[in-house]
Amino acid sequence: MLDLALFCFVMAFLVVGLRRPFLWVLAYCYIDILAPQKIGWSITSALPISLIAFCAAFAGWLLTDSKKDLGFTFRQFLLAVLLLYCFWTTQIADFPVEAQVKWDWVWKALVFAIFLPFTLTTRLRIEGVALIMVLTAGAIIISAGMKTALGGGGYASLYFFVNDNSGMYESSTLATVAIAIIPLIVWFTRHGTVFPPDWRVKAFGYALIFACLLIPVGTEARTGLLCLAVLAVISLRDVKRRFTYIVAGAALGLMALPFLPQSYYERMATIGTHDQNQSASTRVAVWRWTYDYAKENPFGGGFDAYRGNSFTYKLPVLVEQRGTTAIEYKDVVDKARAYHSAIFEMLGEQGWPGLGLWLWIHALGLWQMERIRRRWRGRTGAAEQWQAPLASALQVAQIIYLVGSLFQGIAYQPFVLMLIGLQIGLWSYCKRLDSRAREARRVRRPQAPPISGGDAVAAGAGALR
Repeated sequence: MLDLALFCFVMAFLVVGLRRPFLWVLAYCYIDILAPQKIGWSITSALPISLIAFCAAFAGWLLTDSKKDLGFTFRQFLLAVLLLYCFWTTQIADFPVEAQVKWDWVWKALVFAIFLPFTLTTRLRIEGVALIMVLTAGAIIISAGMKTALGGGGYASLYFFVNDNSGMYESSTLATVAIAIIPLIVWFTRHGTVFPPDWRVKAFGYALIFACLLIPVGTEARTGLLCLAVLAVISLRDVKRRFTYIVAGAALGLMALPFLPQSYYERMATIGTHDQNQSASTRVAVWRWTYDYAKENPFGGGFDAYRGNSFTYKLPVLVEQRGTTAIEYKDVVDKARAYHSAIFEMLGEQGWPGLGLWLWIHALGLWQMERIRRRWRGRTGAAEQWQAPLASALQVAQIIYLVGSLFQGIAYQPFVLMLIGLQIGLWSYCKRLDSRAREARRVRRPQAPPISGGDAVAAGAGALR
């Protein structure tokens, strides 16, 4: 029944798009985030629904959308350059077969991020994409949050819709995304129009935020705790009563401590002691190897170049000796370990040029959202009060992702690339509004009064002197 329900929902989504082709863009966002083809086991998984929605989204835009205000931003250009650069490094990859497997989904994520802003020409469309992203991620988060609340959490033991530790279903990735979308959820409880923010929307929004806060607990992902701390600090920028906010946050944190499992405390205790934790020690060793590799291979080794790493590091081990505990260091040999960091993922796979492009794309996004936040926050028009809060929410979400990506290889995460496309769409939309406002002011500017005939003769005579 679940497989049939998923298949019927996706087909209904695509059929309704025949009347409103923009819905095909939303359908692709839904499919790419949730991956219903992995949840289903017969009909849904048998059809290439992701490819169908991908092609339909492009075809719908080409055939029906107006291209009047079409523009290609510099950030889209950087994404296109990164796409071409990744294609080139894939051709010369150290591990061509494995690199091709990753390229098969990375190019679609990058192309869709470049394409998405072209479709975001109205507020409704911008809000629609943000809403489908939040609700689709929320479907996974609500399920995981319920399992956590009922005592089904634990590191590597909190099961989602699928038994697949990749994409959105990887525990640290889900924890990062769950915290990152909280500012967007808050925005919908205040400025949404698809679902006007009445008491039902607010209640659902706050419940979803609670589920998001449960994800770092249920997954016991250390990255989730760091992302939550970053969100708490950045939120001080926009709250009106900061002292009340700090006191309330501290009180809630203290109230939650008795309900956290002992395994959570033990897991979080390893954050600051990488030299005594094998997982953390391995990451540091991989990062050192990647840096040395990039010095010898400045253009990277293509996707999955980490498969060529091999290193030895020392790990302290507690040993009982005649009633006392001593620390001995043992040599640990490891190889083919993943990067566990988007920074080193880009450095190892795409070299210094790829890392530079990736950092430039994100730095430009932070700057653009800050520009919108500052330029629009003081406006009082009825249609001008949602842009600054949305830019702030997208900026905070991106900062949380960047912090989380320091400890995860999620440089090409499709959800985040959609977030980048959404930022570009908002930036272009606000630029169009500002351009039209300047044009309207120029047209309304009073012209100099015409010179009468006698005055014109006098002025001409004066000019001849």
